[in-house]
Amino acid sequence: MRYDPKQWAAGSPYPPLATIGAAALLRQEGMAVSLFDTMFVESPDEVVPHLAAERPDFFVVYDDGFNYLTKMCLTNMREAAYRMIQLARRQGAIVILSSSDSTDHYQEYLERGADFVLLGEGEQTLLELVTAIRDGKDYTQIPGLAFQQNGHATRSAARKVMKDLDSLPLPAWDLVDIPAYRAVWMRHHGYFSLNVSTTRGCPFKCNWCAKPIYGNRYNARSPQHVIQELQYLKTHYGFDHIWMCDDIFGLKPGWVNEFADLVESTGLRLKFKIQSRADLLVQPNYVRALARAGCDNSWMGAESGSQKILDAMDKGTTIEEIAEATRLLREHGIRPGFFIQFGYPGETREDIDLTIRMINHLLPDEIGISVSYPLPGTVFYERVKADLKEKTNWTDSDELRLMFRNTYPPAFYKQLHRYVHRTYRWHFALRQLRQLIIRPAHLTRSGLRTAASVILNFGAATLARQKLKKLERVL
Repeated sequence: MRYDPKQWAAGSPYPPLATIGAAALLRQEGMAVSLFDTMFVESPDEVVPHLAAERPDFFVVYDDGFNYLTKMCLTNMREAAYRMIQLARRQGAIVILSSSDSTDHYQEYLERGADFVLLGEGEQTLLELVTAIRDGKDYTQIPGLAFQQNGHATRSAARKVMKDLDSLPLPAWDLVDIPAYRAVWMRHHGYFSLNVSTTRGCPFKCNWCAKPIYGNRYNARSPQHVIQELQYLKTHYGFDHIWMCDDIFGLKPGWVNEFADLVESTGLRLKFKIQSRADLLVQPNYVRALARAGCDNSWMGAESGSQKILDAMDKGTTIEEIAEATRLLREHGIRPGFFIQFGYPGETREDIDLTIRMINHLLPDEIGISVSYPLPGTVFYERVKADLKEKTNWTDSDELRLMFRNTYPPAFYKQLHRYVHRTYRWHFALRQLRQLIIRPAHLTRSGLRTAASVILNFGAATLARQKLKKLERVL
């Protein structure tokens, strides 16, 4: 997190779920496993004492594929991985990589000293590879593997994605320094959140979204298996909140309703947030079951207020569905959140204005704004890759640089990001003020603070708009 100032300031760290999942599988098969969690370290060199103490046969850099930031392959993280490869090689360990970036660029990681790269879903490949090397057997036919052969990078056949997720052991939560995570959450937010995955993959085909690890399929754990993990986490770590970190939560018909039944029958008190789609959130039974299970926050990929842009993205949703999903979520006491994306090819100022109007009209409880980011393996990447000569990755998640040629240059989108946030806060404060005038009996301290910020937010939004207009004229 220290390598990503935006995430460090946000103070919302989640344990490396995919990593401790792989560790649990190895340990189930009788292997001794330790974890060096890089979340709070200041330098990759901090791994050196651990390497010296553990003297591992295998050193596995295993990225958390359930965290969307790992898809972006930020250059700070890539350089840190390269450094750890170097340090582990010096200690004589066999070095194995598993991440979105190494799957997309396995040749570069092998050239940097990695002995093996796991391509796609990694647990089974890792187990088979380590077992083969330990037993002195041939590993070249293990699916989902890249390695050097005769001085050249080569890869084996692709591995099929797992279907029976219940066959995997629960993640090795005991390897994580939970008190360190709890301390950061309590300091920044006053509550403690942990992460759980109930599914893998996404069957939809938004043409800007990469799926290098779990693919274009959708496989789910059973509600019973998920409840088992939640009960374990509640008993051992006493979480206050859960992030269901699936790309899409509860897409399988009937899954959420069964999950809600189990939450109620087990007496598990639960608050959680999810990621979903507008066309799924317009189903009243689905939203009702979410609320019954304890969902208090649902993020949807709204992306744009322009239907033209949504269609160009192959998003498969409509502006009307975004509005209806927002209404339904609020009706059932679930706070809606919007992911918004500016800068998609062909986006005009009119499209930008439509998006701003949609945000300020629907006023979701939270917004996350980014600019279009080309990810390898996507249709979108192929369209713009000719422009990606100077730069192909952000240094950190707050860089927000548009890396291809579009309607406006990068500086415009950076200021647009500031303006949209400020005008959103102003409109949100206005809504709070109206509610206080209409229902003064419902006054709360936080509501009063928000309403009182109307003037401040108006001034900030006006200044940001003036800067945006000036920048637009100059550029």
